[in-house]
Amino acid sequence: MVAGELLQEHARPGSAPCEAAEADKAETQYQDLANGAIHVTVADAPQADRELENEAMLPSERSQTPQTRLYWRRFVVLTIFSLYSLVNAFQWIQYSIIANIFMHYYSVSSVMVDWLSVVYMVAYVPLIFPATWLLDRKGLRVTALLGAGLNCVGAWLKCASVGPHLFWVTMVAQIVCSVAQVFILGLPSRIASVWFGPKEVSTACATAVLGNQLGVAIGFLLPPVLVPNTPDKELMGRNISIMFYGTAAVSTLLFILTVIVIQDRPPLPPSQAQAVLPTGPAEDYSYKKSIINLFRNKPFLLLLISYGIMTGSFYSVSTLLNQMIITHHPGEELNTGRIGLTLVVAGMVGSILCGLWLDHTKTYKMTTLIVYVLSFIGMLVFTFTLDLQQLLVVFFTAGVLGFFMTGYLPIGFEFGVEITYPESEGTSSGLLNAFAQVFGIIFTFIQGMLTTDYNPQAGNIFICAWIFLGIILTDPVTEKATEKTELDMLIRPVYDYLYIVTWCIIML
Repeated sequence: MVAGELLQEHARPGSAPCEAAEADKAETQYQDLANGAIHVTVADAPQADRELENEAMLPSERSQTPQTRLYWRRFVVLTIFSLYSLVNAFQWIQYSIIANIFMHYYSVSSVMVDWLSVVYMVAYVPLIFPATWLLDRKGLRVTALLGAGLNCVGAWLKCASVGPHLFWVTMVAQIVCSVAQVFILGLPSRIASVWFGPKEVSTACATAVLGNQLGVAIGFLLPPVLVPNTPDKELMGRNISIMFYGTAAVSTLLFILTVIVIQDRPPLPPSQAQAVLPTGPAEDYSYKKSIINLFRNKPFLLLLISYGIMTGSFYSVSTLLNQMIITHHPGEELNTGRIGLTLVVAGMVGSILCGLWLDHTKTYKMTTLIVYVLSFIGMLVFTFTLDLQQLLVVFFTAGVLGFFMTGYLPIGFEFGVEITYPESEGTSSGLLNAFAQVFGIIFTFIQGMLTTDYNPQAGNIFICAWIFLGIILTDPVTEKATEKTELDMLIRPVYDYLYIVTWCIIML
């Protein structure tokens, strides 16, 4: 079940003393005299009848069902969030996919260009805790405005960084965009839970994540088209300027729409589970206690590591894709972008299908395991076919890898909310993203070093080893999280078969 549906719809605790007091008041209307004769005082008959009817009713019948409603505005909120998340993701990858061009334009090393991507991950880790606190305390609207606003500011700063000696300006601009990301990545589960109905939550969350992935896809596709490789630095600067100014204009429009459209929550809740939850943090709410509770949740701790490994691997592969492809296929910057587009678009399809599957079946456990194993197999195939000098094969293997690796992202979000309910969705999602950034930083530097010092295959094998460790850690998560369903039992042999196949591939 979706986490919010676990809450039973019953009368709030504390109503029983009120009912007892009313019963005592009714009994005082009847007095027992000393001689044993009972004299009935004059009472309001209809009122007495109503009290007797109330006593005959069950507590669940006496409680009033909260009113719920789904608003069309929820789709506009989701669309605007997905679009400015898209622009932020585009700004993350726009340097890495044409790393060799920016190295030439700014006269810097590949490590410095890698830092333009890694800074997104570095900024996220220390800032996620105040960001999730802000989301819990100030709500969705304030957090969304900060994300869209900083994204806009960073985009305009990049316009001032066009110049061969202005690398430090583009780095400052990228840092601002990376701070904006902190107020973006934790919102998909919050938007899905407070705006969408129980049967839409997983799909809405997957769509919100999808916006970010679409931004990565466009970031792979457009920069090689807008900024082709040329020895003329002046022409290269003009091309970079067109890309930066276009991004700034779109970011400004989306910030204005965010101010107009996005609100904390709809007037009426979308589900019974949301209706009985408080609209804000309780007076005794402690963010520190919420963090402690999450770290005491053993299945969630294992999920933090396994989710961090998978998502960090995706970040690393995305950052270093240009270096991997150019090593085996020199001069193929445009096709490198297309391969990245294939990787992400296939992942977007995987995200949608996984979200629909979870909404329909609620089989979080086995779906998580199977997608993880298939991601590992996809990474192995991509690793050992990269040097075949056949770009069509690379396109295909990248698509398979992206379908499962990116498809895992919304599953991890929703599974995290499922096993940590009733803790805040923003807090659990924030911690998942924080671990993803930590692993992304480590993997990017180590895989980059192996790729530079040895070859891309060595770096990819390093990633494969970690993903296999993630499979081992994921199995206990699903065993401890919830009870097995009949569908889980039917899917389990599929996972066991894939697990055996994986071991056979490793032995070969």
